[in-house]
Amino acid sequence: MEQKVGQMFICGFNALTPNEHARVLIEQHQIGGICYFRRNVETLPQLAELSEALQRMAAEKQSIPLLISIDQEGGMVARIDHDGISRIPGNMALGASGSVEDCYEVARIGARELRSLGVNMNFAPCLDVNNNPRNPVIGVRSFGEDPEAVAALGAASIRGYQEEGVSATAKHFPGHGDTSVDSHLGRASVPHDRERLNRVELYPFIQAIKHGVDAIMTAHVSFPAIEPSDLPATLSRAVLTGLLREELGFEGLIVTDCLEMHAISKEYGIPEGAIRAIQAGADCVLVSHTLSEQTAAITAVIEAVRSGRIPMAQIDAAVGRILALKERNAKLAAELPVQPVARVSEETKQLLFDIAGRGITLVKDEGQLPLQAEEPVAVIWPELLKATQVDEAWSKSYTLGNALRSRGVQADDVRVGTNMTDEEVEQALQAVSGYTQIVVATYTSESRLPEGQKKLVERLSALEGVTLIVVATRNPYDLIDLPPVPAYLCTYENTPYYMQAAADVLLGKLKPGGRLPVGISETYPLGWSYNQNVANR
Repeated sequence: MEQKVGQMFICGFNALTPNEHARVLIEQHQIGGICYFRRNVETLPQLAELSEALQRMAAEKQSIPLLISIDQEGGMVARIDHDGISRIPGNMALGASGSVEDCYEVARIGARELRSLGVNMNFAPCLDVNNNPRNPVIGVRSFGEDPEAVAALGAASIRGYQEEGVSATAKHFPGHGDTSVDSHLGRASVPHDRERLNRVELYPFIQAIKHGVDAIMTAHVSFPAIEPSDLPATLSRAVLTGLLREELGFEGLIVTDCLEMHAISKEYGIPEGAIRAIQAGADCVLVSHTLSEQTAAITAVIEAVRSGRIPMAQIDAAVGRILALKERNAKLAAELPVQPVARVSEETKQLLFDIAGRGITLVKDEGQLPLQAEEPVAVIWPELLKATQVDEAWSKSYTLGNALRSRGVQADDVRVGTNMTDEEVEQALQAVSGYTQIVVATYTSESRLPEGQKKLVERLSALEGVTLIVVATRNPYDLIDLPPVPAYLCTYENTPYYMQAAADVLLGKLKPGGRLPVGISETYPLGWSYNQNVANR
């Protein structure tokens, strides 16, 4: 029984090699899975060796392979961005191109690389329908606000991952898109009635189930129309068993989002949260970080089974699903060619650059584009000075200025923080004094554009005789918080391929192919593109 309970836990640890934390989890508690974070990755060969070592440890103790999982969503959420890995795009960038084929190919690329590193489960794709501009945690992790598009692109991504031997995990069920609270920090609620939930939030998950998704991850979000007691979905039997299992007919793994997130840990405690999640119908409990919390949760579940609080039959059913998935993954991996860790091929690089061009969206241009390549350009570039729950800080190593300079332009970076003080705004204005071409990259990782970035654009908009272009390098909704600007371009992420494609758009070398996957305003609705809606009239 203790081994069965252990199989239901997926846990993380902070090391580059199997340390005592990992040994306790695998040898003592016989957990079923490991979750990697950036803290586990130094190089690709090191990560591949870590996976092999963990699997050897599991084989020696329990003869059952581990599920080795990761959040490699692409775009702004990438635990692995090291040399030799493809920097695959995130969902909203793919949503802007609207190509099912692109989603499928991107997922195949990602899956092949993950499998070469020993990872057999990806906590992706996000199937949240992001129809709330002030959502602080989903945003560009969503394909967009159209449920049918989210469903189609998500299904293509699932197919790409699973055909290449990596289990996809659709998240965050029943839908985290229309929330204004980050469940890392507190509990959100989606108050809509059941008809609306069926039509919007649930629709992509229904399609994912029809397409055979291996796993679905729960949301720490309340859905009063389904669970009137206000329990978060992760702990609700009405949601996980009544809706997901019985009504929607899902037969794969139900995986919780991490129980150390405050929506669970602060309200219920992690051990009690684990018990309630399993009672609700979860097969796998994710506890990502703290050994004491992981062991306490495992012990609490064992005691709950012994006391009869959790029926043994429920444990057996969950473990049966876990072992069946592990067996299928092992069989498929044996049939697929093994690809050693290597550098990204030129063919893949070109494909990812082409996909970037198809996603970048020109929203507005009042005669500002193209830039004059022979004249210097000031590029105001916000750096992520403080890591967030989901961000990976690409912004320090590669900027839009780097991309312009690689095209032969004199582009001078003016590096600022994402949250500028009034003094820093003045310093930035002084730094761009004398330039006649200014590109402002905006970056929003939460629910609205930081006040300092807004003030800076306001001051720049008042300058006479200056070409001014705003490039939203993450959140397309930045335009809501800005004063009227003469040109606005959305890249949906600040990753290198998208900065290179943006540079070509700014210089008139590339026609941006994207359409807004979310509505910004009545003027710029879902599906808007300056090229399609204005320039071609």
